[in-house]
Amino acid sequence: MIHHLTTGARHRRPPERFAREILPYFPLPLKSWLANLSDDALAELEEIRLRVNKPIICQIGGRSAWLNDQGQLVTLYTGKPFILESELMEKVIALISQSSFYALETELSQGYLTLPGGHRVGFTGEAILEQGRIAGMKHLSSLNFRVAREIPGAADRLIQALIDETSHRIYHTLIVSPPRAGKTTLLRDLVRQISSGIPGLWPGVNVGLVDERSEIAGCCQGVPQLDVGTRTDVLDGCPKAEGMILLLRSMSPQVIAVDELGRPEDINAVMEMLNAGVSLIATVHGHCIHELEHRPHLGYLIKHRIFERIVILSRRLGPGTVENIYHGDLTQAG
Repeated sequence: MIHHLTTGARHRRPPERFAREILPYFPLPLKSWLANLSDDALAELEEIRLRVNKPIICQIGGRSAWLNDQGQLVTLYTGKPFILESELMEKVIALISQSSFYALETELSQGYLTLPGGHRVGFTGEAILEQGRIAGMKHLSSLNFRVAREIPGAADRLIQALIDETSHRIYHTLIVSPPRAGKTTLLRDLVRQISSGIPGLWPGVNVGLVDERSEIAGCCQGVPQLDVGTRTDVLDGCPKAEGMILLLRSMSPQVIAVDELGRPEDINAVMEMLNAGVSLIATVHGHCIHELEHRPHLGYLIKHRIFERIVILSRRLGPGTVENIYHGDLTQAG
């Protein structure tokens, strides 16, 4: 039952994408230092975290490392780290905002910005509140560059468990995953395979993808930059609940896929999808089914067996480790 994303993967993310899509947002000397990372390090690079007056820490294949004062990536707490001063942070912010900080008003209220290619920059600082809600942010002190990575074949060992061979449809599936356990990468490859088809196993169908945070398809001006399949229609930057309904009414999908369910309106939209005869694949943050059962809205879906397959991920053997697959009645599948 246990496998992980790198098992059976045919390609790794090419280093040239890093140079094209991420390096332009770093000023010198950071740009030249990061450009010198080895291909092996780039292949497993997950995060680059910048904090004012703190070391720059990279997450590589589940391990942490920092840039030393010579610009070399070394094991954490080895030697003297390079300390990021506020002036250099301001240059990074100017690059990601294209020198127009106020143009990021929507992104600042959400706490993240999606870059072309599906990479995401999260940020924290001083919150600006309006009627008790976060309306924006100022004095940014932390940035987290999260690297989007395609792994074609990541879902190879999972996809067959999600196909109902009797009715020739995809089971309603919930993927449960803690942060940084590969759920978005796995979902992307599931969408690709369900959409494009698998010779001898699955013919391919129309898929509607609601990509609220522009992480799955990595759209730039509405066009996917990452491979999500030949029959996939992407609704980019749209709230999940509204997006599911819109796709159902306008694009006649056989499968709808969304990332990170959680809000009450998401659950209501899920019920409408099921009543319309559309298969749903969704992800949610969590560690186990027991945890979900105690959440107000997701608990309803679990209790009433809305999902026919529940997949539990971890990163125990690397991102995308499938720990268990359950039927809707919570008995183990397979």
